[in-house]
Amino acid sequence: MTVMYREDWATAANCRGTGDVLFAEGAAQRRVRVLCEDCPVRRECLAEALDDRIEWGVWGGMTERERRALLRRRPDVTSWRQVLLDDAATTR
Repeated sequence: MTVMYREDWATAANCRGTGDVLFAEGAAQRRVRVLCEDCPVRRECLAEALDDRIEWGVWGGMTERERRALLRRRPDVTSWRQVLLDDAATTR
């Protein structure tokens, strides 16, 4: 099964139109990420944040601290987009 990456993923995001709410700090990030739980483009969002090393906010359901930890654990990954799409293809 092939999973396609949507270049326009942000237009389908649950958080579209919420303004700066996803750029909360500290503990507020954990409360905000509930918007991501059933988001149809969660993987695309997370892939962009990881591939582009975005430092602020909640992306794809992960806080900045969680993303930094993941990047430290997996320094070998050159394309998170590919990793996450491969994972999506095998879990469907």
